[in-house]
Amino acid sequence: MGTPKPRILPWLVSQLDLGQLKGVAWLDESRTRFRIPWKHGLRQDAQMADFGIFQAWAEASGAYTPGKDKPDLSTWKRNFRSALNRKEVLRLADDKSKDPFDPHKVYEFVTPAARDFVHLDTSPDTNGKSSLSDPQEDLLELLDGMILEPLLQDGGSSGEAIAPDHSQLLPSPNLDNILNMAPQENPLRQLLAEEQWEFEVTAFYRGRQVFQQTLFCPGGLRLVGTTADNRTLPGQPVTLPDPEEFLTDRLAREYVRHVLKGLGKGLALWRSGQCLWAQRLGHSHSFWALGEELLPDSGRGPDGEVPKDKDGGVFDLGPFVADLIAFMEGSGHSPRYTLWFCVGETWPQDQPWVKRLVMVKVVPTCLKELLEMAREGGASSLRTVDLHISNSQPVSLTSDQYKAYLQDLVEDMDFQATGDT
Repeated sequence: MGTPKPRILPWLVSQLDLGQLKGVAWLDESRTRFRIPWKHGLRQDAQMADFGIFQAWAEASGAYTPGKDKPDLSTWKRNFRSALNRKEVLRLADDKSKDPFDPHKVYEFVTPAARDFVHLDTSPDTNGKSSLSDPQEDLLELLDGMILEPLLQDGGSSGEAIAPDHSQLLPSPNLDNILNMAPQENPLRQLLAEEQWEFEVTAFYRGRQVFQQTLFCPGGLRLVGTTADNRTLPGQPVTLPDPEEFLTDRLAREYVRHVLKGLGKGLALWRSGQCLWAQRLGHSHSFWALGEELLPDSGRGPDGEVPKDKDGGVFDLGPFVADLIAFMEGSGHSPRYTLWFCVGETWPQDQPWVKRLVMVKVVPTCLKELLEMAREGGASSLRTVDLHISNSQPVSLTSDQYKAYLQDLVEDMDFQATGDT
């Protein structure tokens, strides 16, 4: 029989005590705070030795055999990070992964007793039985590391580790409060999956709302001005209404009809990867900008013009999620997610937007929900937010868990960008 997989926290504590992996070290004599090197694969100075802790765990967990398995740094590092994030005995004390000289993260045990407990049974279970009480056995199951995939090589020696303290270790008398009941997979990935995206589309003629509809369209959408649209094109057609019943000014109605006719095959909007893209398929020029949900920002110029017959990026999910984390940490800046399109005319810079013939607002509903969750959770780690995903049960997350899952998404995007280069 093969050797059973070790539990991640006892294994990690033993590595910290040994002090043989580059950058992996205790930061205090009481051994409650420690650092893990966290260099992104995007950095040009990244070397194999920077990821020694991830390789060591992959080998220890049986997920990677050098010379046999193909390394997969992004999956390995992501799973290692997710495994730590789910442990309520740990919290991320300081995120310095963006440090230009020494990128790393500092974790700490919530109490010294929580740290002590991981030493109660550092060997893996071999018969499925334990002398511990039921809550402790539940925790040990949670301490099992995730099944990791392959990575790199070489660890190197770290001269930063503090000498191990071999004094008597005492168990925690009550572990009920540190059991982690968080979901094992990042639920935000399901919320943001391409097949889950829906858009709330609102159209305005001369500032008057004439159309609003929420559309589930994983393949994207196309704003068109006539129902005689070419339905062989990709994207769900969204037909803007005739202005007859909305505008009393005859000349304004004619101008709006001219703009709608110029849409031709449509103004296309779709998601690919972590970005939203737009393309103009007709004659009517269109300008776009990120704005507030209630009104566009007409005090500045547009963010760009939608290109003709080629893809143009209009939204990047990465900066949005990063800004969302900063917002939860008190930046005061609420990230924007609402796309405004001015169709057939120049952007209303320094002019009332309600004077424009056709303005269209597009809201990705999942991004709106993410921001509402951030506002509910605020900066308090004790408050919970409820995540509602179609065809799934609601998931309750603490604010700290929510931020950890958001950070998980950001780092996944970093690795996706690395893989594309």
